[in-house]
Amino acid sequence: MKSICLKQNLIPLDTPIIMGILNITKTSFYDGGCYISETDVLKRVEQILEEGGTIVDLGTVSTKPNAIEIDEKDECESVKKHLKLIRSHFPNAFISLDTFRANVAEMAIEEGAAIINDISGGMDPNMFEVVGKYKTPYILTHNNRSNPMPTNELISTMLSFFGNNIENLIDKGVKDIIIDPGFGFGKTLEQNFYLLNQLETFTILNLPILAGISRKSMIQDVLHITSAESLTGTVTLNTIALEHGVTILRVHDVKECAETIKLLNLLRTL
Repeated sequence: MKSICLKQNLIPLDTPIIMGILNITKTSFYDGGCYISETDVLKRVEQILEEGGTIVDLGTVSTKPNAIEIDEKDECESVKKHLKLIRSHFPNAFISLDTFRANVAEMAIEEGAAIINDISGGMDPNMFEVVGKYKTPYILTHNNRSNPMPTNELISTMLSFFGNNIENLIDKGVKDIIIDPGFGFGKTLEQNFYLLNQLETFTILNLPILAGISRKSMIQDVLHITSAESLTGTVTLNTIALEHGVTILRVHDVKECAETIKLLNLLRTL
C-alpha cells in the first residue's frame, strides 16, 4: 500500500486523496481573482477541507500560457503572508506550495508547507537540494519545455525523465516522491488524451501518481466550452484517471471529486 508522510503524519493512499486548488492570483485560467482578500482565502481553505480535501495547494504564480510572471521577491512575500494566514486559522492543514523556485520553496518549508509542487520538473538546479535537505515530499512534474515530441515517443521519454530524476531525488535524500504526468504542459491535445489512456504504465515506478486535469483546455477544446462549463468533463476524465492508477487528484471542485472517489470505492469493493 502506497502512502506519503506529511508533517510526520502517514497518509495512506489505498483510497485516493484530493488536493484542492487555492490560487492567490488574478490571472489563473479558471478562478483568477476569486481569492484575493484574506476572508475569501480562509473561506476557500475551509471549503476544501470540509468538502473532503486532504491537501490545500497554494499557488501565487499563474502557470497558464503567456501569464505575466511575478519576480522571486514578490512571490516570497505573497507565499509567506498566505502561509502565515492559513496556518494561523488551520494549524493542522496540510499545505502544498506550487512553485518552481528553490528559494521560495525553502522559505515555505520553514513556514510550514508540507509538500512542494514543482510544475517545472526541477528547472531550478537547487530545488532537489532544498527538498532533500528538509526531507519534504516533492511532486515531480513532466513538463516538456522543448518542441513537441512525436506521440509514439511520449511514454518512453516520460519514463526516462521520471527514472533519472527520481534517482537524483533519492540521492538528495527525498523520501516521498509523487509523480505528475503534467497534463497540458508541453503536450498536444492528442497527447494529453493518449497520456490519460496510458497512465497505468507509470505504476511501474511504484510511486503515487497525481493527475491535474481539472477544467483544463484539453476538455474545453474538445467540447467547445469554457473552463466555467467544464465540470462534467473534469469529473469524467478524473474518473478515468482513477481507474488507471492515479491516487491523488488536484482539483478545483472538491465536493464533486470526493463523490466520484466514494462511488468508485464502492464499486471496487463489490
